[in-house]
Amino acid sequence: MKLLQVPTANLEERIKEELEENPALEYGEEDAHEDDPAKEMQDETVPAATEEGEEDEFEPDGSENEYDNIDISEYVNEGDDDIADYRLRDDNYPDPDENKTIPVRVETSFHEHLLSQLGMLELDDHQQAIAEQIIGSIDDDGYLRREVSAIVDDLSFSQNIQTDEEEIRQLIKKIQEFDPPGVCCSDLKECLLLQLKRKPQDDPGVQTAYQILDSYFDEFTKKHYEKIQKGLNLTDEGLKEAINQIIRLTPKPGGNYATVNKAESYVVPDFFIFNNNGKLELTLNSKNAPDLRISEGYREMLKEYDRGDKKDRRQKEAVLFIKQKIDAAKWFIDAIKQRQHTLLSTMESIMDYQREFFLTGDETTMKPMILKDIADITQLDISTVSRVANSKYVQTEFGTFKLKFFFSESLSTDSGEEVSTREVKKILSDLIEGENKRKPLSDENLTKMLQDKGYNIARRTVAKYREQLNIPVARLRKEL
Repeated sequence: MKLLQVPTANLEERIKEELEENPALEYGEEDAHEDDPAKEMQDETVPAATEEGEEDEFEPDGSENEYDNIDISEYVNEGDDDIADYRLRDDNYPDPDENKTIPVRVETSFHEHLLSQLGMLELDDHQQAIAEQIIGSIDDDGYLRREVSAIVDDLSFSQNIQTDEEEIRQLIKKIQEFDPPGVCCSDLKECLLLQLKRKPQDDPGVQTAYQILDSYFDEFTKKHYEKIQKGLNLTDEGLKEAINQIIRLTPKPGGNYATVNKAESYVVPDFFIFNNNGKLELTLNSKNAPDLRISEGYREMLKEYDRGDKKDRRQKEAVLFIKQKIDAAKWFIDAIKQRQHTLLSTMESIMDYQREFFLTGDETTMKPMILKDIADITQLDISTVSRVANSKYVQTEFGTFKLKFFFSESLSTDSGEEVSTREVKKILSDLIEGENKRKPLSDENLTKMLQDKGYNIARRTVAKYREQLNIPVARLRKEL
């Protein structure tokens, strides 16, 4: 179950750990292990029987019954393919293409970018240390939300640097001149005003935008444009030009810089679905099907032991160790196989259930589907289906989706037909996208329009779906 939750991107690392811990497990390529560690172990751990007449210090002394009955028949008497070829991959999996060189993204973090500009200031060691502390206190989105007094305390306690709030503020002003514009501000208003100061001040639109943010910031965020026009005596055209200046500003100046080493910065799909002339073809990412097998060298060591006439304690201890490692390798390969089977059966059921979507990419064709529906089809536990749905991705010609995307509750229509709430959300999104932005549709109007289309839906449900789609209320969608 734990392997099932491991993302495809991390599965290779998990397999590598198992290979390092268990020498009886190896990759299946012919030349994967030219120097077989098992063969090197053979002379050390399974020595030949001592010569006749020579006393072995490891001979049983009557207290070692645990070594008397070691059954290795299942390891040495089975067919050649049962252990040496006890492998993970079969003919159903093509050779992986992942051997190709994968480009690695080179990134400069936001804080590294700021520190590189710090070198352009003429600062002494004392000021340099303070400035570095300030930059280290800036959030990833570019804001300095830590109180100046707290920074003074941080420097005093952690670095034994004595300073005061005035010196801190002077250095903050210097850092605010760095790129990107708006960095090191305490709130959104200060950030936007700082960006406007960088623009040509002879532009009337910039001047008006500055006045709006400086004197009517709350009214602007709530889109009370009538109050702003009246207070600044603006025409519709003048207000529109000022707003166009504001919306081109960056509310999160640090957001455009890459955050290094975050696994969520990219997605490795677990499945691929292709439309081959109307026939859907599902394949599992080959990283989920590594070519693993039991080491042939370890089986040969057991055969050597089985062929020997005299079996001393040291040999028996080595054989027990080998059996444990082979059993552990078998278990791991079986666990990977089970992971593959669970992933494929779950995804195949989802693909068949939502066939129309995978053929067309139209969200309105999606059927209501809950975890129990797939659990009933696959005969898997609902918790197992939930783990797959919440942690795995599928790549289609319409994009890459988390499996959770395909699950939704149902909603009744006037005709009694049950449709997916995903379909209703898509129609709701389309209605809002096509509305007159000067007169946005209220939740009440949206409810009536959906009811006219035959969906039995309440206004509070429309409001809930709108919030789930991260769409603001009508007043905040209004444009000039």
